Amino acid sequence: MTTHGSATTRGGLSIRQAERVDLLAIVRIENASFPQPWPYDAFETFLGEPGFLVAETVEAQIAGYVVSDVTPNYGRDIGHIKDVAVHPGCRGDGVGSALLGRSLAVLSSHGVSSVKLEVRESNEGAKRLYRRFGFDPLRRVPRYYDDGEDAIVMVRELE
Repeated sequence: MTTHGSATTRGGLSIRQAERVDLLAIVRIENASFPQPWPYDAFETFLGEPGFLVAETVEAQIAGYVVSDVTPNYGRDIGHIKDVAVHPGCRGDGVGSALLGRSLAVLSSHGVSSVKLEVRESNEGAKRLYRRFGFDPLRRVPRYYDDGEDAIVMVRELE
């Protein structure tokens, strides 16, 4: 069921475009999820982007978010999933899968032919999620993260 730009999933979770009022909750989830979190103003720059989505519970709590965008690349646009996180209390409930699925649909609707993302080499849970969605490892980027950890670039072609 889709109404006013949001989609409702099983369990009453709705996915919609992020709004300014969501930013504090998003930053709290970011800070709880990553050793080197994005600052508030980084999220602020993505407001209004179709690929900046939040998952909201029936109690109107932000359960997670995804930031993605479209990058022109020699006439063949590429989707880029930049950040995904789920509130620690909501992990394992399908929030990440719902966000990723909706993000891929948004990117596809904007004409991208493939989607890429970077994931910490040590983040096994995220890598499993991305593989379930058809992402394949493409290459390793040494010392991608500020703490020196390598990133794995993963790519998925869209139909």
